Amino acid sequence: MKGRNKKIKEELRPEYNFDYSKAVRGKYYKRLIEEGSNVVVLEADIAKAFHDSASVNEALRSLLEITRSTRRLTRRSSGPEKSASR
Repeated sequence: MKGRNKKIKEELRPEYNFDYSKAVRGKYYKRLIEEGSNVVVLEADIAKAFHDSASVNEALRSLLEITRSTRRLTRRSSGPEKSASR
């Protein structure tokens, strides 16, 4: 490892010149907005359960649908209505 570190240090320059006049601000901004890119880091045990981002999205959509339907059921069966108790 020491030999490799020495080689890397020899390859590094003391100063790099970058021509900022050729730089493009927000070069990938449009693409990120269009694609709706968000980065989420999954823990290792969760990542093993999903093969790709599509399967993660499918699982999360299913979970959202379950919570929506459960919320509707909970609201309907929350107890007797005020008008019924009079």
